[in-house]
Amino acid sequence: MTFFTVERDGQPAAAGHLASLAFAGYAHFTAMQVRGGLVRGLDLHLQRLRDASLALYGQALPEDHIRACLRAALRQGPAEVSLTATVYSPAGEFTVAGPDATPALLVRTSAPADGPAGPLRLASFQHERVLPELKHVGEVAKTWYLRAAAARGYDDAVFRDRHGRLTEGSIWNLAFWDGRCVVWPRGSMLAGTTMQIVRRQLQRLGVPQREQDLTPADVAAFTGAVVMNSWTPAIAVHGIDTIAVPPAPPFLALLRQAWKAEPPTAP
Repeated sequence: MTFFTVERDGQPAAAGHLASLAFAGYAHFTAMQVRGGLVRGLDLHLQRLRDASLALYGQALPEDHIRACLRAALRQGPAEVSLTATVYSPAGEFTVAGPDATPALLVRTSAPADGPAGPLRLASFQHERVLPELKHVGEVAKTWYLRAAAARGYDDAVFRDRHGRLTEGSIWNLAFWDGRCVVWPRGSMLAGTTMQIVRRQLQRLGVPQREQDLTPADVAAFTGAVVMNSWTPAIAVHGIDTIAVPPAPPFLALLRQAWKAEPPTAP
């Protein structure tokens, strides 16, 4: 992967700044695609960083500071990049940090990404992430299950909770289509920024949506399925376990229409 810059609080990051993250796992982040210097759903990314910081550290960095750090990093590379903003505590992990341990922000830019072309076949595994509502770095299970799915001949993994409900993928949110309504799995999961963008734009477009408890067996009733993340609003899913899902080009087109309806903004 080509990296353009790694900065800490708006300045080039030194090895000492990176060490606490390289050898620890108590941090959170957001990932976005920057096109022409603009980002869709920037408000959602900023809110994610604020909420997770308050949950993990009891304090959050000012939004103006985060925006300034994003702009500083973007000035060091091309107009189209992948950007990851990670907030961590200099106190590290396995400590009880007080209010004087002010979080720091690392921003990394690299080559832009669009995700795989698809369609994908997903293998389901029973797994529930710790603090699923936060996008945190302690995620060894995601890669573990991705590789387990690949060993079984699938493209990626999807998770079932203790009740047997489908929740989310390794790095994806799920969405289904019944021919009229967009159906979102109900359960504990990360509310991805792309998912939130698509949901609010579908609402503005007047497209019906609902949340539903879904098991792998329920997938057979749908006429389309996709995964989405910061790379893309729609990659077709053609099967989960042994359950096939038919192609649904109109569903993919609808989700992409909703995504494009979101106006991009500058940090």
